[in-house]
Amino acid sequence: MGRFNLIVVLSLGLSLCLFPNTISAALRKNYYANVCPNVENIVRDAVRKKFNQTFVTVPATIRLFFHDCFVQGCDASVIIASSGSNTAEKDHPDNLSLAGDGFDTVIKAKAAVDAVPSCKNKVSCADILAMATRDAIALSGGPSYAVELGRLDGLSSTAASVNGKLPAPTFNLTQLNTLFAANGLSQNDMIALSAAHTVGFSHCSRFADRIYNFSRQNPVDPTLNKAYATQLQSDCPTDVDPRIAINMDPNTPNTFDNMYFKNLQQGMGLFTSDQVLFTDTRSRPFVNRLARNATDFQKVFVNAMTRLGRVGVKTGKNGNIRIDCGSFN
Repeated sequence: MGRFNLIVVLSLGLSLCLFPNTISAALRKNYYANVCPNVENIVRDAVRKKFNQTFVTVPATIRLFFHDCFVQGCDASVIIASSGSNTAEKDHPDNLSLAGDGFDTVIKAKAAVDAVPSCKNKVSCADILAMATRDAIALSGGPSYAVELGRLDGLSSTAASVNGKLPAPTFNLTQLNTLFAANGLSQNDMIALSAAHTVGFSHCSRFADRIYNFSRQNPVDPTLNKAYATQLQSDCPTDVDPRIAINMDPNTPNTFDNMYFKNLQQGMGLFTSDQVLFTDTRSRPFVNRLARNATDFQKVFVNAMTRLGRVGVKTGKNGNIRIDCGSFN
């Protein structure tokens, strides 16, 4: 290879290392200012109406956004319905527990946006999901923030694409870091984003091994607070329907706050992947920091959400604006 060509290759490689999210440059605040200037208020009103019907709107929408971004990028591919021989993302086993209220929130917000003539078919489902997630967080007491917009909707949605892309409740810190790093997110981003577990619920089957069959020496996970473990056993007896739902945050389940981190300090993380953030000395200092200062937590969380929203953004020929969020054009 000639010296000039070598320099070009090295320069290109360096640029990719330094700017792994250059596609996010397509995103900007007030993206729809000249097309649908009132879009954020329209979406916020739709989310508020849904929120007033059921609080499940909050965790369902947040989780939908996370599951969408981590599979093929933030492109609303998780909303596509299966058809014919194609099994879409939403029907993968890891997505079957996604609450219908999250999908309904996006669909209703999209309908509200398209009801305005100048906005019709001008705003992507991916951007509506990003805005709706911000609004759900704010409505439950969390921070409001300016959302970067300009995503297009993805052109593909397959169940196979979900394999290995989402964290499991049994993950340790190294596994969590590896998965998040694959999406350009740091350990601190991962810890901050885990605070989404301050709202919502889980089924007993997702953590039953921690309270009944952890090991031969310790049937109950020793990292669990003993009183909390006893309460979980009462709420989830072995002979009860494993689909029964338990609040992820036993103290302030309907408020988006930093209680999640205070719970971890007390051994009250519901999943192994929650509690490990405190038991592992590599992540414990940051957990303690976010538990101490609610304002600091909100700032860190907003920054992490902004970076999450840049994952796998579709632009140009790689996407479009769907007429119906649940099906391709």
